[in-house]
Amino acid sequence: MIALEGVSKIYPGLPRPAVDDLTLMVPGGRTCVLIGPSGCGKTTTMRMVNRLIEPTRGRIVVEGEDVTHADPVSLRRRIGYVIQQIGLFPHMTIAQNVATVPELLGWPSARVAARVDEMLSLVGLDPGGVRDRYPRHLSGGQRQRVGVARALAADPPVMLMDEPFGAVDPLVRTHLQDEFLSILKRLRKTVILVTHDIDEAIRMGDLVAILKDGRLVQCDAPDRLLAMPANAFVADFVGADRALKRLSLVMAGDACEPGTAPAGAPEIAATLSLRDALAILLGTSTEALRVTGPDGQAVGIVTLAGIRARAGEGAGRGLRAAG
Repeated sequence: MIALEGVSKIYPGLPRPAVDDLTLMVPGGRTCVLIGPSGCGKTTTMRMVNRLIEPTRGRIVVEGEDVTHADPVSLRRRIGYVIQQIGLFPHMTIAQNVATVPELLGWPSARVAARVDEMLSLVGLDPGGVRDRYPRHLSGGQRQRVGVARALAADPPVMLMDEPFGAVDPLVRTHLQDEFLSILKRLRKTVILVTHDIDEAIRMGDLVAILKDGRLVQCDAPDRLLAMPANAFVADFVGADRALKRLSLVMAGDACEPGTAPAGAPEIAATLSLRDALAILLGTSTEALRVTGPDGQAVGIVTLAGIRARAGEGAGRGLRAAG
């Protein structure tokens, strides 16, 4: 669990605080995405959690400890940290990079070596193929995986991720997002992730916190954020296509209805989203899709009418009062 209680960061000479009286709670095992316009305070907020930036006032509690009174070096060894530039040491092998924190913590060499291989495998890299190579020998996506492996190596309960996919080719970004989301949920890590991409925020976050001018405007689950933006600023920020974005949160297998699709109807895997289903329906001018499970057997149908109804949920409620 991470809790920020009345946290502010004030830089002398600036007209307003970088972060202004921020109170935010991230439950254990959940991912909270910080997003907002440039200069809104999202990166400053994240860096105060591991004391790379010192808060001016307020409390920051991580796993029950007020870290504003903790030793910063010891604290950072207990918090995984992934940045956009990846930050691998170019003069060290991949194995040495991943082993950095376990070695600082004094782990036995055999345990460190086993952990390096375990973490490389976890992020989809072949330990034998990359262990003795240097970062310059790897692609951007591979280096990003190594950065995550290094952050996870000492099994920290908390992860901070600052634009972790920003330097990755767009063609592989979605795949990496899905892979890392699966890893973080399986390991039950508590995560604060900073991004400027609302689609990434909705995809990755159990909670999405929107900041403006250093203050928290709204923090909600992605579906609620899209269905009930707190004010006009949030509605504009998440985009006029928020109904379509909501469809991307719902899997076809979770939304399918009983029934049999017409003969020759297109199929869609249960693991794809209703937004994918809508694209197929509109592209084929059909009214229903057959939804198939992992074994290829039909589990139900998705209809255009059903998708319309799902997209319209919450649309008539307008903006809810700002808190």
